[in-house]
Amino acid sequence: MVELFFPRRAGAAATVAAWRASGPNRWDWALLPLVLAVLAAAGFGASQMARPFTLGQPAVIALDAAWLPYYLLRTMLRMFMALGCSLLFAFVFAAVAVKSRAAEKVLLPLLDVLQSVPILGFQAIAIAPFIALFPGNLLGVECAAVFAIFTSQAWNMAFSLYQSMRNVPAELNEAARVFCLSGWQRFWRLELPFAMPNLLWNMMMSMSGGWFFLVAAEAISVAGQDIKLPGIGAYIAVAIEQENGRAIALAIAAMLAGIVLYDQLFFRPLLAWADKFRFEDTQGDTAQRSWLLDWGRRSRWTRKLTGQFWTAMRGTLGWFAAAPAGARPAAAPPAPRGAHAWLRGLLARHGARAWDVAIVLAALLAAWQLLMFVHGTVGWAEVAHVGGLGFITLLRVMVLIALASLLWVPVAVWIGLRPRWAQGVQAVAQFLAAFPVNLMFPVVVYLMVALKLQPNIWLSPLMVFGTQWYILFNVVAGASTIPNELRLAADNLGLKGWLKWKRVYLPAVFPAYLTGAITACGGSWNASIVAEYVTWGKTTLAADGLGSYIKQMTDAGDFHRIALGVSVMCIFVMLLNRFFWTRMYRLAENRGL
Repeated sequence: MVELFFPRRAGAAATVAAWRASGPNRWDWALLPLVLAVLAAAGFGASQMARPFTLGQPAVIALDAAWLPYYLLRTMLRMFMALGCSLLFAFVFAAVAVKSRAAEKVLLPLLDVLQSVPILGFQAIAIAPFIALFPGNLLGVECAAVFAIFTSQAWNMAFSLYQSMRNVPAELNEAARVFCLSGWQRFWRLELPFAMPNLLWNMMMSMSGGWFFLVAAEAISVAGQDIKLPGIGAYIAVAIEQENGRAIALAIAAMLAGIVLYDQLFFRPLLAWADKFRFEDTQGDTAQRSWLLDWGRRSRWTRKLTGQFWTAMRGTLGWFAAAPAGARPAAAPPAPRGAHAWLRGLLARHGARAWDVAIVLAALLAAWQLLMFVHGTVGWAEVAHVGGLGFITLLRVMVLIALASLLWVPVAVWIGLRPRWAQGVQAVAQFLAAFPVNLMFPVVVYLMVALKLQPNIWLSPLMVFGTQWYILFNVVAGASTIPNELRLAADNLGLKGWLKWKRVYLPAVFPAYLTGAITACGGSWNASIVAEYVTWGKTTLAADGLGSYIKQMTDAGDFHRIALGVSVMCIFVMLLNRFFWTRMYRLAENRGL
C-alpha cells in the first residue's frame, strides 16, 4: 500500500517544485498591489475623459482639498499622454532630420518656429477643431489640453534626440558600417541607445515644462469661452481668481506629491535601466539605483513578461535584429546606363540646388503673405511698435540665459560627476522646474507694490525661473555620460583647475549645454507671456515686452494682433537660432568629445 503512494508523492513533490520554480515569489506579491492600483487609477481617469459636454456649460472647480487627488490623477494622465505623443514625434523628427540633409533644411527651421509659438497661439488654433471633432463630448476639450501640453514638451525632446544622434562617436559609426546595419537597425541598435541617457533627462524636463504651462492648458479662455478641465492647472487658475492663498499652498503640495510619484515609479527606474547604455569601456561609479527596478528584476513574473514582450517585438519587427555575424559590406551595385544614368546624374548635380530654390521660394511666399496681412489689417506703425517690444524681450532673454549659464553649468557638472548627488537632486530639480510661475504671483505682487519696484526690471527673473532648469538637466545628463576612463586619464595627467575644465569638462558637456540653452531660450520666449503680465485678483503688473503684448491681445480677443505678436516672436527666435545657435552647434561638432 505504501508503495502505491510513492509515485503520487513524487508527482506532488515535482508539482510543488515546479510551482516554486515558476510561480510568483514574494517580489511578485509586493508588486501586484502597486500594478493593480496604477491600472485601476488610469482606467478610472480615462473613463472620466469621455463624459458628455456642451460648449458654454459652466465649469465647476472646487477648492476643497478632498478633490485634489482626483484633479492630480486627471492632470497626470494628460501629461503622460502628451509625453507619449512627444516621444513619438521626437523619434520621427530626429531620424528624418539626421538621415536626410534635404529634410534637415526644412525641419530645423520648422522646429524653431514651432518652439517659438506660444502655447496660447496653439490653443487658439486647436481648440475649435478638437471640439468639432468630438461634438457633445468632453474628449474634444481633453484632446485640446493634451495637444497644448504636447507643445510644451515635444520640441525639447526632439532637439535632444537630434543633437545626440548627430554626435554619435566616429568609432561607433564605423562599427555600424562594418556590421552592415540598415538605417532602421542603426536607429534602434546604435543611435537611440547612445542617445537614451540624455533623452530621459530631457523627458523629465519636458514633464516639468508641462507643469509650467498647465494653467494655460487646463483653464482655456479663447474667444470669450471659459472652459476649465478638472485638474491641478484649473485648480490653480480658480485659486488665483479668488486670491485663495490656502488653495495655492495645497496645489503646491499636490504637485510635489505627483512629481515624487512619477519620479519613483517611472523616471527613476528608466534612468537606472538606461545606465547600461552609457558610452564607456570601464565601469564607473555613476550607476543609478531604483528600488522599483530592483523589485522587478527579482520578480519572476515581471522578468517573464518583459522577456516575452521583447521577444514578440523582435519577432514582429524583424529589423530590430542585428545583421548576421560575419556579414560583410555588399558589393557596389552595377553602374546605371543609358537614360537612367543620365537622370540620376542630373538629380545628383542639381537636386540639392533645386530643393534649396524651392525652400527659398516658399519662404518668399510666406513673407509676401505676411506683408499683405500686415498692410491690410494692423498697419506698419503697429509692426514697428511690436518689433520694438520684441527687441526688449530679446534683451531680457539673452541676459537671463547668460546669467543662468554662469550659475548652473558648474553646479550641473559637479552634480553629474557624483551620481549619488544626482539622484538626490533629481526630484528637487524636477519640482523646481515644474513649479508654475503663476504660484509666485501673490509674493511678487505684494513685494512689488509694497516696495514700488519697476516691473520692467523685476518681472524679468520670472521668465527664466522655470526655463533655467533646461540647462541644469541637460548639463547634468552630459556630465554623467563622460567616460570614466577619460576622467581617470585627466587625473593621471595632472589636469587641475581651469585647465581641466577647459580641456575635459566643458568640451564634453558643450553639446548637451547647447540643447539645454536652446530649449531654455525658446521656453523663456514663451514664458514671457506669463512673466511680463502678472495678475493676482484685481491687481495687474505689466512690463513692456512682446509677451505682455500677446497676453493683452489674447484677453481682448484681437486675433489679428495675436497673429502679429506670434509672427514677430517666431521671426526673432528663427534669426537667433540661425545666426547664433546654429554656429554654436557647428562649433560643438568640431570641438566636442
